Order: sequence, then C-alpha cells, then structure tokens
Amino acid sequence: MAADEIDINYVANLARLQLTPAEAEKLKPQLGQILHYFHKLDQLDVSRIEPTAHAMPRVNVMRPDQVTASLSQPDALRNAPAQINGLFMVPKIVE
Repeated sequence: MAADEIDINYVANLARLQLTPAEAEKLKPQLGQILHYFHKLDQLDVSRIEPTAHAMPRVNVMRPDQVTASLSQPDALRNAPAQINGLFMVPKIVE
C-alpha cells in the first residue's frame, strides 16, 4: 500500500486518536514507512517455521492445586465488620 492510499484519519479513528491536520500530515509518511517494512517481511520464507504465540516458551510458574481444609463459617466471619444471617454484610453499590 502506497503512502498516498493511506487514510490517516480513518486509522486514527480506529486507534481512538484525535489528530490535528499538522499531526496527520507528519504521521502519514511514517505510517507508510512502517507498512513498507512489513511488506519486506512478506518476502521471507517462513514455511519451515512453526507458528508460536510467544517468542519464548512459557511455563506455568504456579504451584499445583492441593485440597486442604477450609475455614469454618464462624472462623471466616470472626473479623467481619458486619454480618447478617451468617453472611458478610457489605454496602449496597447498585441502586
């Protein structure tokens, strides 16, 4: 896509940006250069490269779940500032 074909105001609207006319004129050639670089990447042969979601392998660093005894209801409510019918009482936030 040539820089002449880029509708910078449309792209800015998609990005939820409000550009002045001077900013739009400054960014239009820059966006054209970025797109030109991406067209260079299209020329690479990636047929033997396996698709990945991340550049580095990611490993779950969390410990495995273990079943343990939970708090009893009186213990859970012991430090509650307010309770009613064995439940935590919280301020109403929806009107």
